[in-house]
Amino acid sequence: MGFDLGSLLQQHAGHVTAADPDGVAQAFKHIVGEQSQSSVAQGIARAFLSDDTPPFAQMVSQLFFRSDSGLRTELLNLLLDNVSPTMLSALAGSVGTLFTENGHPHLSTEQITDITPPQVAEIAVVAQQHNPGIVERVAMLFARHPDIFNGLDSDILKVALGSMAQQR
Repeated sequence: MGFDLGSLLQQHAGHVTAADPDGVAQAFKHIVGEQSQSSVAQGIARAFLSDDTPPFAQMVSQLFFRSDSGLRTELLNLLLDNVSPTMLSALAGSVGTLFTENGHPHLSTEQITDITPPQVAEIAVVAQQHNPGIVERVAMLFARHPDIFNGLDSDILKVALGSMAQQR
């Protein structure tokens, strides 16, 4: 039994108001299964950068706390690769040793248990300031885990869906 992907994208992408948040989440779940990971990542990145959604750092903080410990660790280490030595020093004061033998920052799964939402948001802000390309890298990470992104507000999902619809 087929469906019209274009019609579904248009319906939930903000072109026609989708008043049912669960419907938007269901559509997002279905659509990401039909899109390439690159297309999903582009949609997520668009949502991260849109004026119609919360700031990147706020969404990253929400996604962090919706994720399992392995994904949390991967996300924080991705962000930490893009922050200043000053931020790394400040964070080390609350989580302990951050550096591997080769001098790169790296947190273990055990170290992330005490990270607070404001800390994640602050790390994301600094990472984005130092490397605007971090948005696309985080988007690609969550394109591999779209079920986590799907838990965000339906307005955020609509922006991502809108971007995917434009790519068609």
